[in-house]
This record gives sequence, C-alpha cells and structure tokens, in this order.
Amino acid sequence: MDAREQAEGEKRVRDLLVEPLLRRGLVKPGAMTKAQFEEMLADLAKRLAYMSGPNLAALEEMAAAQPGGKDRDRFPISNAILKAAAQIQPPADDASPLIRAVFAHAVGRQALAEGWAPELLDDLRHNRRWPRSYALGQIRQAAGEALRR
Repeated sequence: MDAREQAEGEKRVRDLLVEPLLRRGLVKPGAMTKAQFEEMLADLAKRLAYMSGPNLAALEEMAAAQPGGKDRDRFPISNAILKAAAQIQPPADDASPLIRAVFAHAVGRQALAEGWAPELLDDLRHNRRWPRSYALGQIRQAAGEALRR
C-alpha cells in the first residue's frame, strides 16, 4: 500500500467508522486524556486503512452494539475494534509485522526449507503470537502428513 492509498484508507476509516460512532454519542474512555484518545483514533485509522467500505460499515455496527464503560456510552478501546476487524476482514499477510518477522527469522527459513511453512503460516494467522518450541513441534507433526503425500 503506497502513501496515497494509505491516506485514502485512513480517511475512509474516519468517515465510515470513527465519525459515525462519535455521532452516536460515544465519548472517549474515562481513563484516557483527550490527547490519548486522539492518538488512539489516529492509530486506529492507520491500522484499519486496508479495510473496504462495506467491511468498515459492518465494523461500525459491531462497535456501536458493544460500547465500553459502565453506562455503555464509551468509545470501544482500539484493541477490541482491531480484534473485531480481524474477524471481518483479516489484514493481508504482508501487512503483519509478526508474520514477516517469523519468516525472516531462522524458524521461518527452516520452515520454508523443510516444507512446513504453510502450517506455520496458518498457526501464525490463528494464534498471532511467536511460536515456541512446543508449538513448533506440533506444527511440524501436523505437517508430516502433507509432507509424506
């Protein structure tokens, strides 16, 4: 995604997600300052710039149905919105710093060389955490059948 597409995506997030939620009356979380809230919204726009318009509208509907705070009138925290966004429209694998880092590491190079990289990629997409030795053993074992074929 180049700079122009990123800027268009951020504007789309503001227009289709952030502004509608604010118009519904959702206010900043109580534990945040106004500056922190603005930073959260800017970061959210950057992270969700890849999403299409219809998917952002669906995300807005989900976020509006689950507001935060005791009185259910607070803007949801970005982590909750990002989690819901990953369910609606997962980001491309090339956009994930975790996936890029794992495959740049010796673990990823070994997976590519030995042929169990698809299973590693599937595990990374599902768990979103760095695979430890036990998980790597499980991934290799699951890949065994595909490798034998």
